[in-house]
Amino acid sequence: KLISRTVHLFFPKELGLYGLEATLIPVLSFEFVSLESLFEKLSHPESYGGLVFTSPRALEAIKICLKENSKSEAWSKSLKQRWNTKPAYVVGKATASLVEEIGLSPQGEKTGNAEKLAEYICSREKGNSSCLLFPCGALKREVLPTALKEKGIPLESLTVYQTTEHTNLQESLSSYFSQQGIPASIVFFSPSGVKFCLQHIQKLSGDFINHVKFAAIGPTTAEAMEAAGIPVSCTAESPTPQDLAAGIQKALRLQNCVCSKNTAHISS
Repeated sequence: KLISRTVHLFFPKELGLYGLEATLIPVLSFEFVSLESLFEKLSHPESYGGLVFTSPRALEAIKICLKENSKSEAWSKSLKQRWNTKPAYVVGKATASLVEEIGLSPQGEKTGNAEKLAEYICSREKGNSSCLLFPCGALKREVLPTALKEKGIPLESLTVYQTTEHTNLQESLSSYFSQQGIPASIVFFSPSGVKFCLQHIQKLSGDFINHVKFAAIGPTTAEAMEAAGIPVSCTAESPTPQDLAAGIQKALRLQNCVCSKNTAHISS
């Protein structure tokens, strides 16, 4: 099942409150996989010490499983309560809210990235604790698994979604640049967004790319941008519209790029 990523659709409206005219360009699509295996593991909470979620898509995979009446009934009658005796570790508010939607209580939502979540988990789990179940994407970074392994904390990863380029990406970007021109700023929300977008953006911007201020939603995305040779003008202190807007405004102001309309081109 392919689903276009739209998790940041609220950002254009929110950024508008800060004087930024924002356009969202869907960059990624997701294919959910191994859902039967996922629910089989969720059906045995006694085998695990807790759950780890670093992406909203992992929760979307669980919600797809729960659309089946039999599985939803099993979850509501006993599985949810049994999992609630164990921690559900998360990165960020978006993931935390989805954990709450399936009836669990998230922990660690203020950590903001995988590195800090790993530290949070290590401060609470012991080396001889039960294995943590980690539903994740095929392109997951190894930061969290490696950190837990070094501390002797067992982690079982299960790939539940694969990331691909959105079929309309090139057309959407070309349409934006032809109608709106070169944006004042471009925001990336993930390393995958950088991977799939950069070549198109470079081609469309030409020599004017040096006038664009690039922003990252967090340190992981900023690292991917730097590795790709993109100058990072700002990184949001936390992955919220407020902090992102503040960072973009500061970057534009410092570079004397504040015009009557600041256009933020949102890549998600």
